[in-house]
Amino acid sequence: MTQITSILVANRGEIALRIMKTARAMGITCIAVHTEADAGSPHVAYADRSICIGTGPVGDSYLSAEKLIAAAREAGADAVHPGYGFLSESADFARACTEAGLIFIGPGAEAIALMGNKAAAKRRMIVAGVPCVPGYEGEDQSAEVLAAEVARIGYPVMIKAAAGGGGRGMRLVEAPADFASALGLAQSEALSAFGSDEVILEKAVIRPRHVEIQVFADRDGHTIHLGERDCSVQRRHQKVVEEAPSPALDEDLRARMGAAAVEAARAIGYVGAGTVEFLLDDSGAFYFLEMNTRLQVEHPVTELVTGLDLVALQIRVADGQPLGISQQDVALTGNAIEVRLYAEDPAQDFLPQAGRIALWQAPKGAGIRVDAGITSGQEVSPYYDPMLAKLIAHGATRAEALERLIGALKDLTLFGPASNRDFLLQVLSHPEFAAGQATTGFIADHLSEAVEPLGSAEIALAAALIYHADQVAAAAASGVAPELIGWSGQGALQSRLKLAAGEAAHDLRLSEAGGTLTVTSGEWSHQVTGQGRDLRIDGARADLRHSLIDGDRFFVATGARLFEVARLRAGAASAAGEADGQITAPMHGALLEVCVAVGDRVEAGARLAVLEAMKMQHEILAPAAGVVAEVPVIAGAQVKAGDLLVAIDVEGAAQ
Repeated sequence: MTQITSILVANRGEIALRIMKTARAMGITCIAVHTEADAGSPHVAYADRSICIGTGPVGDSYLSAEKLIAAAREAGADAVHPGYGFLSESADFARACTEAGLIFIGPGAEAIALMGNKAAAKRRMIVAGVPCVPGYEGEDQSAEVLAAEVARIGYPVMIKAAAGGGGRGMRLVEAPADFASALGLAQSEALSAFGSDEVILEKAVIRPRHVEIQVFADRDGHTIHLGERDCSVQRRHQKVVEEAPSPALDEDLRARMGAAAVEAARAIGYVGAGTVEFLLDDSGAFYFLEMNTRLQVEHPVTELVTGLDLVALQIRVADGQPLGISQQDVALTGNAIEVRLYAEDPAQDFLPQAGRIALWQAPKGAGIRVDAGITSGQEVSPYYDPMLAKLIAHGATRAEALERLIGALKDLTLFGPASNRDFLLQVLSHPEFAAGQATTGFIADHLSEAVEPLGSAEIALAAALIYHADQVAAAAASGVAPELIGWSGQGALQSRLKLAAGEAAHDLRLSEAGGTLTVTSGEWSHQVTGQGRDLRIDGARADLRHSLIDGDRFFVATGARLFEVARLRAGAASAAGEADGQITAPMHGALLEVCVAVGDRVEAGARLAVLEAMKMQHEILAPAAGVVAEVPVIAGAQVKAGDLLVAIDVEGAAQ
């Protein structure tokens, strides 16, 4: 008999919405939780009922087991689904749910506790005979012991937080001189993110594949795997692209890795959905990395190639039902590739972004799936992880899936906070990725994180769009036909337009004659023809997808790039006008550390402070050498984007 008739989803955003869609299709009542910052989110609107659990910060809301369980009791929920992130891998939360009479849709607290600690998990896997990377996973965490173990293991070495995941608390160390500072940063980030500064050490496997196996087990001990996902394309140990099946595996290797993953799950009496992650070297040897005791961000690629709904299987197992499928029933059909769309600015070293979404339009098309939790007009909060959506493409072949995903990204529109869309296009379009050869070193080896500034043709395109919009507005106000705006008895008049793009300001002259708009700067000139989405720059199609005016901000989406320019009105300061040495907070967050004091001399690149925002730690570095003139903040303070952190007297460096 079915026990679960209502589920509280203890999460937010796209994963909360995705879980509720399956639950509702199963006839289950869906209960959402949200903060005041999340009140307008799509997952709240979709739910049958929603309960507010706080103002914004995660410590007082999504990380509060007490508030989540109280909300579940208030709503009369039978079960709690934790999604991923937040408390999804908290043994204490799973245990608290069970003690409150709620069904926890996930593994038991004992399995979470064991596999949630990388040190304990690795010790258990060694006993079970699962191949592991050589390293240190001992309980003695003194700096002296860790330094001695690093010397024994040999460089390069990887420092990893024993708790948690998502790339937090991880540092690659290649030389002894860097170990102490890397250890301090890893421990600090781990303590902040997971409440524990315990670490493990591993011999770094340089440029391996990152391949994970999806496992499932029911309460009767029936354990199977659903094939693999290749998650090798990573930036700073965080996954960027995931695909199934892996282009690096043949049937024999798939069977051996799958068997090892099943053995790992059986060794701890695992129940529910889990992922066993491995490093795969170029010789075909593989090593246990960790086990994620939850649904993974990248689970849609497995769903698309197996035809199975993993959330439905989770609910069925939690309800005490058998899986209903055997290993022989699992077949992989076609290929699926997923990318993660983040609110982050590649031009600022991928710094997470916050702010209002001026326009969101998800792409559509054959084989395209979009898991998103955003809508136009919504505020992207600085309190949470910056992932906004996932785009997944399925095709009969890997080449077809890749072509579909590239097309979907080009059709995607996200205006407002900066995003990594264009960077994702760079990744997918690279010949090495297209050939299925990418390793964990792919981005570092092949893609510069430096972002090219807007080209003159893109500036001219934006200017032409603004010019045409101004014509239409002027015609509506005056009653004069748009084609006569800007003309006099002596012919076409020349108009001026000042635009800011990033740190650059452009003083433009525009004149139109015979259907051609000439946009001229001091160093270049372009001719723009056509109307609407058929604009051409010097005869070449602009591939314009969308554009939007939002006050003095102007957003443009082409097939190659999403970008924003700002109209500079008379008397407005240039975007590049910030005084040298004024270091401001790039976004809302908490100052974990202030590293300088007034009077200190600093060199360019010196660490000034450490800011925690959107669940990550960001080093604030000196833009130039100088003498610290002002430090108006202290460690532990909450700061807003634009707040002054440190002022440096750049000229003072020469004195």
